[in-house]
Amino acid sequence: MGRPVTLATCALNQWALDFEGNVARILKSIEIAKYKGARYRLGPELEICGYGCSDHYYESDTVLHSFEVLAKLLESPVTQDIICDVGMPVMCRNVRYNCRVIFLNKKILLIRPKMVLANAGNYRELRWFTPWSRTRYVEEYLLPRMIQEVTGQETVPFGDAVLATKDTCLGSEICEELWAPNSPHIEMGLDGVEIFTNSSGSHHVLRKAHTRVDLVNSSTAKNGGIYVLANQKGCDGDRLYYDGCAMISMNGHTIAQGSQFSLDDVEVLVATLDLEDVQSYRAEISSRNLKASKVNSYPRIKVNFALSYFDNICVPVCEPIQWRYHSPEEEICLGPACWLWDYLRRSNQAGFLLPLSGGIDSSATACIVYSMCHQVSLAVKNGNQDVLADVRRIVNDETYIPVDSQEFCGRIFTTCYMASENSSQDTYNRAELLAEQIGSYHINLNIDGAVKVIVGIFSMVMGRSPQFRVYGGSSRENLALQNVQARIRMVLAYLFAQLSHWARGMPGGLLVLGSANVDESLHGYLTKYDCSSADINPIGGISKTDLRRFIQYCMENFQLTALRSIMSAPPTAELEPLVDGQVSQTDEEDMGVTYTELSVYGKLRKIAKAGPYSMFCKLINMWKDICTPREVASKVKHFFRMYSINRHKMTTLTPAYHAENYSPEDNRFDLRPFLYNTTWSWQFRSIDKQVSNLESNERRKPVLEDAD
Repeated sequence: MGRPVTLATCALNQWALDFEGNVARILKSIEIAKYKGARYRLGPELEICGYGCSDHYYESDTVLHSFEVLAKLLESPVTQDIICDVGMPVMCRNVRYNCRVIFLNKKILLIRPKMVLANAGNYRELRWFTPWSRTRYVEEYLLPRMIQEVTGQETVPFGDAVLATKDTCLGSEICEELWAPNSPHIEMGLDGVEIFTNSSGSHHVLRKAHTRVDLVNSSTAKNGGIYVLANQKGCDGDRLYYDGCAMISMNGHTIAQGSQFSLDDVEVLVATLDLEDVQSYRAEISSRNLKASKVNSYPRIKVNFALSYFDNICVPVCEPIQWRYHSPEEEICLGPACWLWDYLRRSNQAGFLLPLSGGIDSSATACIVYSMCHQVSLAVKNGNQDVLADVRRIVNDETYIPVDSQEFCGRIFTTCYMASENSSQDTYNRAELLAEQIGSYHINLNIDGAVKVIVGIFSMVMGRSPQFRVYGGSSRENLALQNVQARIRMVLAYLFAQLSHWARGMPGGLLVLGSANVDESLHGYLTKYDCSSADINPIGGISKTDLRRFIQYCMENFQLTALRSIMSAPPTAELEPLVDGQVSQTDEEDMGVTYTELSVYGKLRKIAKAGPYSMFCKLINMWKDICTPREVASKVKHFFRMYSINRHKMTTLTPAYHAENYSPEDNRFDLRPFLYNTTWSWQFRSIDKQVSNLESNERRKPVLEDAD
């Protein structure tokens, strides 16, 4: 006899401390789940308050308002006759825990605290929460009086337990617990739990989705069972974009896949599965059954409720599907665009302003904004009333409907080419053509007058006039004159962002977009407080190599022919004088390193945890066919010297979309000093000693061969 159950999971675009909006999205997801026949609904981690509350978790208000929302959920008729699994912070014996609160028909069944906390990379859960360390232990938790009045319960079970319904057994995991080497689902599965649930707050990183999917599918491949995963989506107030991907898996196969990038604030995924398939799958895994016969049992919370019906044995069950992954270029096109949309609509600004130089980086940023406009127009066309309401509020027109991507882009996106005497006609033309093709409101201006005034003030006070290197100036003069141009562009960008809509008779101000890529930030190849200093930066976590591939993708998918000449041009800052009207300055020549090499250095420094000596040891093997050990040593020293000289710039880096695990972002992800001994004397001496040894061994080789 079959035992089909219908389960619902969701991806919600929650916002830290937006209790009003968060509860509305939770209720909507439960309503949709019930409409689709589900009798269990799972939501994302800490969905009531929003995952990214950070130090607001210290405030008693955050816990208080979370319980107020819980009371509202318990009282709502929407939550009746369905097991609801929601996330919130809970204080127990004056200790704060990251919890799941599972309830049914105004009764709390279990409060399950998180046992393995995420505390690496962007995550700092141990700063705000304590892990529950008492496995298979439950105690009584005294409910706040406001909850007692709703439920009629004084105490409820709190701890590591599972739910035993009339027809199956469910066990909870919370985000990081899936990634741990001793995940709770292993022991729970051996103890007969058939449905595992995981509420996550997992953010997007390029090429990461397959890792999460593989972990979920492998967890049920070895042990059998159904795995239901919920995740937050969107920008909830910081640099991360939570990328949804809610999913349901059974016996090693994906059954249902949610979207990774979407403008829908509420996405509910529902699947009907037969529990008999779990039993039959497990029955023939003898190694699992031997372990199961000796496992220590979990406390079981009995629930007088069934997830299956007696009369629905003929209901069709869902079949396995093949997960559809986005290419990295698609991820860049969609993820940062969704992040920008959340930031724009939640900041109550009227659009974006981008200094558009005609180079790869600013053009990639412009393409991401265009992609955002494309997704918004498509969502409106598909009937998304929430997106339409946001659009009308942003453009301050209650009757407005975006015609297409270009038209909407012209309403909310201003691009600005800031020419100087060092700018070429080529970059002017590229910026102009790209702006025309994406539909942005484009401004051309010249900064030479402002530069002359600033330099003139210095010359009047100090009695000396700095010169570019090509005119006989020193390196210090040359760099200072470049920096003046770059910083004036930042000042003008903010001036135009504040007043350009006013000058056009339109309400609101604009967010300034930065466009420094992750490799430039790593090296420090940017002027502190230039137009890389902005409100937000959608490409700050993306490598130059990936951006070039993304530009190629936009050429092919958006038919932006202006990008062809941008792709073929060498990257340049255009801050030094032209030679015969042509650009004489290139990024890679200025840096003394290629962008490809920077990506390698970045991954070794951050992901492989390599200092100068370890990086040298790794690279002499990686680059043995193209570089001698001495050349490798020179490259490594140059990188670390420039990295350490410029590390102070990371303290003022514009908040950027997090997309790479080798990001040098100083706020939370990559915590390092910003005042270094830039000689690295001990480390570099160790490298030199190793180079000498290698060269000495190489010289002895022919002698030994002759002796033989």
